[in-house]
Amino acid sequence: MTGLMVCVAVLAVASAYGVVHRRRSGRVRVRGRDEGQRLGADRLGGALGERATLVQFSSAFCAPCRATRRILGEVADLVPGVTHIEIDAEAHLDLVRELAVLKTPTVLVLDADGHVVRRATGQPRKADVIAALGEAV
Repeated sequence: MTGLMVCVAVLAVASAYGVVHRRRSGRVRVRGRDEGQRLGADRLGGALGERATLVQFSSAFCAPCRATRRILGEVADLVPGVTHIEIDAEAHLDLVRELAVLKTPTVLVLDADGHVVRRATGQPRKADVIAALGEAV
């Protein structure tokens, strides 16, 4: 009977963790340690957008990265003055470490001056990215 109780408890804890993890993945939010960080065109390998820039850190075998690329490309085409830059995380490990990118895809929303205003870890929703752009402008 004790084994059954332990099994049920482990399943309940794992299920709760899964629900919380799924709800947090892809949410665009502010992180305190991103405040004051600025990225220029020289470090990103592309020009900053007039209004905002969407920076995506990806890796070669990341399935959600392909979907995120599509979503961010659509948003950049939809909103004037917004640019999408994709960075290979494996090729830019110094930048990954500096920005504390722990998994791919990670999306940073930069304002016109290159300051990080929002961050999303995991595949973001299009509506969340558009809403985050409202704060970057």
